Amino acid sequence: MITVHHLNNSRSQRVLWLLEELGCEYGLVKYQRDPHTLLAPPELRRVHPLGKSPVVTDGAQTLAESGAIIEYLIERYGNGRLRPPAGSPERLRYTYWLHYAEGSAMPPLLLKLVFTRLPRSVPALIRPIVRAVAQRAQQSFVDPQLRTHIDFWEGELGKSTWFAGEELSGADIQLSFPLEAAAARAGIALGPRVSGFLERIHARPAYRRALEAGGEFRLAR
Repeated sequence: MITVHHLNNSRSQRVLWLLEELGCEYGLVKYQRDPHTLLAPPELRRVHPLGKSPVVTDGAQTLAESGAIIEYLIERYGNGRLRPPAGSPERLRYTYWLHYAEGSAMPPLLLKLVFTRLPRSVPALIRPIVRAVAQRAQQSFVDPQLRTHIDFWEGELGKSTWFAGEELSGADIQLSFPLEAAAARAGIALGPRVSGFLERIHARPAYRRALEAGGEFRLAR
């Protein structure tokens, strides 16, 4: 039996979406972030030492990291779905985007989040200085990086309907989190193709079922 250890407003939402696309039965254990720190509760460490989400158990297997979970579930339960054929150009693109999502897309989005929240976490006396430094870091480095990535997505979606080709794949599911985070947090306009991608995934019945199962997901628009 597949069990998803699901943290609200987290990367585990896309694992629920994948399972709904695959039509897999699964159980759900829900965890809530601390409302002040937004960190995962310590109970998650009982499942995996890092205490992060998503974590999936399947029989004796315990898996963490979204990309590894997506690869495992598609390999075991996909029956040829959501992954281009081996040796095809689309498969190479699929592999690239599957790893790009966390390896390249998420770091500037995380920096954006950190620098946005940083001034709130320091004493009021030094808050103006910290705010000025944070704004400078965003303007000089973080925002230009985000602009580069958003333009990259826009150009790549001009080559095919989905990131790896004409069919939805696990790579699109993996990319959904950084693209939704960019829409919600980046403060930079998305292009029409990226906006269209988000509209298409939000309209999918499996995506909507995953939202019903997982609960409120503030990154989704």
